[in-house]
Amino acid sequence: MNGKKVVVQLLFVDNGSFHQTRITVPAPLLEPHPRLIDAFREDPDLQKKVYLDLGRLAAAWISTAEK
Repeated sequence: MNGKKVVVQLLFVDNGSFHQTRITVPAPLLEPHPRLIDAFREDPDLQKKVYLDLGRLAAAWISTAEK
């Protein structure tokens, strides 16, 4: 696995409140998935690297801002 990392912006919803956060993940773990959010929901290797409350995850996108 190469060392390339991607900054991902996450949006969570909880009882009408929104919370955004940024995380850094290895790029190769995202590549096989057609949609970014599917990578977090379906990839067991990615799930081992980062814990997300998938029930509250509303959106995920590649961030162009530095972490």
